[in-house]
Amino acid sequence: MAGEPATAQRLTVLFSGTVQGVGFRYTTRRIASRFAVTGFVRNMSDGRVEVVAEGSPKEIQTFIQAIQTEMGHFISNTEVKKSPANGQFKYFDISF
Repeated sequence: MAGEPATAQRLTVLFSGTVQGVGFRYTTRRIASRFAVTGFVRNMSDGRVEVVAEGSPKEIQTFIQAIQTEMGHFISNTEVKKSPANGQFKYFDISF
């Protein structure tokens, strides 16, 4: 129906490149504060950064694009996995 919110979605995004030690997680958390998304960002042991975000598909896409715009010079590859949101997050933060 028109006017109903879009079904919430979860995106798991893995960023590769020089993405650790450059403020990527803190920048991602700051960017997230501008969007209606929940989830987390964390460094992975293999050198990648993982972002898990839930929200409307449009909001998540715009959020990920904002990360790529601001941090793109550090990113060499991006892997994206879509799945249904499960509502487990209350906010967006850095996970350690």
